[in-house]
Amino acid sequence: MYVSPIREPLIRGEKNYSQVTKDILAPMAGKPSKYWYMGMTLSSAALVFGAWATFMTIYYGIGTWGLNKTVGWGWGITNFVWWVGIGHAGTFISAILLLFRQKWRTSINRSAEAMTLIAIACAGFFPLIHMGRLLLGFFIFPYPNTRELWVNFNSPLLWDVFAISTYFLVSLIFWYVGLIPDLGTVRDKAKTKIRKAIYGFLSFGWTGSVKQWSRHETVSLILAGLAAPLVLSVHTIVSFDFATSVIPGWHTTIFPPYFVSGAVFSGFAMVLTLLIVARKALNLEEYITVNHIESMNKVIILTGSIVGIAYITEFFMAWYSGVEYEQYAFLNRAFGPYAWAYWIMMTCNVVTPQLFWFKKIRTSLVATFIISIFVNIGMWFERFVIVVTSLHRDYLPSSWVMYSPSLVEVGLYVGTLGLFFTLFLLFIRVFPVIAIAEVKSVLKSSGDHKKTAHHE
Repeated sequence: MYVSPIREPLIRGEKNYSQVTKDILAPMAGKPSKYWYMGMTLSSAALVFGAWATFMTIYYGIGTWGLNKTVGWGWGITNFVWWVGIGHAGTFISAILLLFRQKWRTSINRSAEAMTLIAIACAGFFPLIHMGRLLLGFFIFPYPNTRELWVNFNSPLLWDVFAISTYFLVSLIFWYVGLIPDLGTVRDKAKTKIRKAIYGFLSFGWTGSVKQWSRHETVSLILAGLAAPLVLSVHTIVSFDFATSVIPGWHTTIFPPYFVSGAVFSGFAMVLTLLIVARKALNLEEYITVNHIESMNKVIILTGSIVGIAYITEFFMAWYSGVEYEQYAFLNRAFGPYAWAYWIMMTCNVVTPQLFWFKKIRTSLVATFIISIFVNIGMWFERFVIVVTSLHRDYLPSSWVMYSPSLVEVGLYVGTLGLFFTLFLLFIRVFPVIAIAEVKSVLKSSGDHKKTAHHE
């Protein structure tokens, strides 16, 4: 007789529908906690620093950055690719896991979707600010005009415009459609006329009828089907910014799958960083359980291992190609003047996630939080290594130059971090941080997992 192991329930405690609604709406009711005010103060300070850096860039130009003739891309493109990658986890959790009917997604998908939208907004900031003249930003979109000036459709930078704008639009619609039933719940629980009117307008008259639920599920599945390919396509197209060039270290066909796995890897790490703090600060430990944390850590093991294989494959192909420029580019990454950045990347992205093979570490909140921060740091350094070490030593030794960011560049990056955390803190005050309706749908099934299954 075989006894299957007892699975941890998705929702802890004896909960009924009324208690679920009360617990999840609690962070929206009353005054914010001191932790919320502390976080808002820090993020607002970072946002002010970023506003100063933005003003300096627009007023004085890109010359305030640390770029030079050889390194024409620096922190701007590094931060752009990093933020786009972080936005991948939300769509992956919401769309792909929904299509595969993974019930452990229900407590984390709402926060991940919001994180996706905010991260894409932070990513889109860098191409716009790099233009210098923000009022001419509409030039990047193809439309009939009297100047007879059209964009270059052969440029992968234009493909970024289409991919990321489409990704943002589909993610926004998907997030909002999933939010409608909960907005109806917030409307019904609202104690003031103003809140009732605002949430009543946002909920589009949701009543929770059988017909509405049927249509809601149909639309959700259709949107998930549309969003799932975007997980693969968006960062694939971002990788074309590099892969379609002839610069040693960039001109490789491994970039699309390598970038996609890295994006999901960094995205899940950021979700963990946020949710481990949020579950404690908002008293949601019974809804965001160790079971959810462990499931996400398993995804990090997989994607982190793929990233590690990609690093090794890049070195092998550089050696196998016999191209001395390609070989030197990778030797320079590992042993050149930026070797410190390369080994930070390797340690954080390849070595650190392998600790999750041990269940004790995989289920430890402290260890998970620390490792998730290391992964975020490592993935930022990955983009820095790809961009800077491939550029700072050109074909001509006379062009070789070192790059270091200016205070303005640092300010722009810190400003986007401030924007990210400010918007996320506002999100948890205005909308339910967990999908109420979806959590209720797994109450019975999570309770069933407490029983032991016996197989003769």
